[in-house]
Amino acid sequence: MKAETFDRFCAFLEQHSGILLSRDKQYLVETRLSRVARSKGYSTVESLIETLLSRRDRMLARDVVDAMTTNETLWFRDGYPFAALEKKFFPEAVAAKKATYRVWSAACSTGQEAFSISIIAEEQRVPFNLEIVGTDISEAVVEKARRGVFDDLSLGRGLSPERKRQFFVKATDGWKVAPQISRRTQFRVGNLLELRPEARRYDLVFCRNVLIYFSRDTKAKIIDRIADTLVPGGYLILGASESLTQLSDRFTPERLPTGGTAYRLKS
Repeated sequence: MKAETFDRFCAFLEQHSGILLSRDKQYLVETRLSRVARSKGYSTVESLIETLLSRRDRMLARDVVDAMTTNETLWFRDGYPFAALEKKFFPEAVAAKKATYRVWSAACSTGQEAFSISIIAEEQRVPFNLEIVGTDISEAVVEKARRGVFDDLSLGRGLSPERKRQFFVKATDGWKVAPQISRRTQFRVGNLLELRPEARRYDLVFCRNVLIYFSRDTKAKIIDRIADTLVPGGYLILGASESLTQLSDRFTPERLPTGGTAYRLKS
């Protein structure tokens, strides 16, 4: 692939998804787009990219962004944020006598994070109405999250056998999330670069292990927009290796009793 073509593609990808690629990632582009190129009849990845950049083809752009998006996820990832639901966030909601508690799982991939949150709520028998919204830029993974069907391999990544027995039912093509878990969740396609104000704000936002793919300026813009989606005093949880240092002064870091850090929106 010509260096010029690669550079133009990197600019396209950052504009449409926020993903920032370094010059040494050409092999990654070739690897991830080779299947898309073959399926659409292009002889090379470069010819696919040239077509992408010269036409307004929404479906092609969607397939390319889907292929370049990392959808690595598992159940109860890192542990401490989910323990904090039990020890801190849900008890605070009960103490505040909230009728409804809203959680946003940003970059939700195939839904494991959102369903994990709902499982904790079911185990804790929370007395309030819990609404969990999962969003992802990839239409393909959002559709899988909506189906809520997982194979044994994906269920084995962080889900205990006991929880599998309790909260999943056998389906023809795997295991389906039980109705008492899925009823709290909804999934939709959403781009973190295109956040729009919502009529109702969130009490808690999970945005984990996604900011690492963005430039510093893009990170700051996304964090500012996330702040606008939170209720005053609401919380943001990032990935274990992520922080808001030099990105925003709208939050106060709080050490969680279960380990890790949450960021509380200043009132």
